[in-house]
Amino acid sequence: MLFENLNLITPIKKALVTEGYVEATPIQEASIPSILAGKDFLGCAQTGTGKTAAFAIPILQILCGKQKVIKGPKNIKALILAPTRELAIQIGESFTSYGKHMNLTSAVIFGGVSQKNQTEALKGGVDILIATTGRLLDLMQQKYINIHHVEMFVLDEADRMLDMGFLRDVKKVIAQLPKIRQTMLFSATMPPEISKLVDSILVDPVKVAVTPVSSTIELIDQGLYFVDKKDKKPLLIHLLKDKSIVSALVFSRTKHGANKITKDLNNSGIEAQAIHGNKSQSARQLALHNFKAGTTRVLVATDIAARGIDVEELSHVINFDLPNIPETYVHRIGRTGRAGLGGVALSFCDEEEKPFLKDIQKLITKSIPVIEEHPYPASNVPIIVKKDKEKKEPSGKSSSNGYARRNGRTQAVKQQPRNARATR
Repeated sequence: MLFENLNLITPIKKALVTEGYVEATPIQEASIPSILAGKDFLGCAQTGTGKTAAFAIPILQILCGKQKVIKGPKNIKALILAPTRELAIQIGESFTSYGKHMNLTSAVIFGGVSQKNQTEALKGGVDILIATTGRLLDLMQQKYINIHHVEMFVLDEADRMLDMGFLRDVKKVIAQLPKIRQTMLFSATMPPEISKLVDSILVDPVKVAVTPVSSTIELIDQGLYFVDKKDKKPLLIHLLKDKSIVSALVFSRTKHGANKITKDLNNSGIEAQAIHGNKSQSARQLALHNFKAGTTRVLVATDIAARGIDVEELSHVINFDLPNIPETYVHRIGRTGRAGLGGVALSFCDEEEKPFLKDIQKLITKSIPVIEEHPYPASNVPIIVKKDKEKKEPSGKSSSNGYARRNGRTQAVKQQPRNARATR
């Protein structure tokens, strides 16, 4: 559906034209009319589906219609909770972009930096507050923030809040909100604890599931490299020598690993910066800004720090370390292939990570095409057996460990990548 058919007001339409938005994504098409109608909303949507605009646009339109000339400081009318600083900043930028032709004010608050600038922004009052839970509770305790007048509340990436141990703080915030309000919750997955939270805070919500986490975005070409752990860095450097990789988001499992990868890339003449929780907020924002601007070609990130990274036309995601949680793989590769664009997701798998690979392929219900032609093949590579009549296992399927048994010996059978673009 086109945005022009969603009964949006002129200021928002004008802003969307500037942003180049023409056609709404499925989550936007479902949420905008429902939220405008005053309904609570539950959106099960993974990253890259356009969920920020799905709640930001209707919130702006509703608040614009309620604007009055009020003397004195404004009361906070809409509160958006985000799990990470990067995501909070990203959401704040979206509200600024979509609301540029309105007389609504917004502020973003998060920890890791001095509160001075944030409290100064709050003194004059804001209509919309985007916050991380820790800094919000801190400033509430200091009496800088009053959320007793909030009319619209959004909990974004609720499953990540749970993963990061923030659910208790979220509940503390919710306890301070007015009982009568409009609530929106977005989550890529729906674990039991989030389902209980949904039942406790949403009233007769409109429920929409878009691009379930069990399926990966079809436009993304996936490729898998079996490689020994010691050869991962040489392989990464080898791949990044290819100038067709315009931009790459590289995922490391640990902060120390991200620093080490970044150092090795820079020593090899490849411009890279790291972003993770141990970096100062200014360093994280600078690294992200440079990556978005194209000044830095490679950004090395941990999963938590990567939440909120939204880069248009990101060409490649590279899983230097496979995640031990299969849903995280989907979140990672969803950083490319956004807004209907194509992308490439490459993954390295060493011997210890094979169980993680098995879980990932079970979740996405397909095998990731293996790329065999590279200078650092693993010493013990499990390749899927070709399906021909003479080489089938007795059951007609490949063996469970990925090897063929021939004459009492275990041998790996070559398989060419199913999609040539995965080798880019």
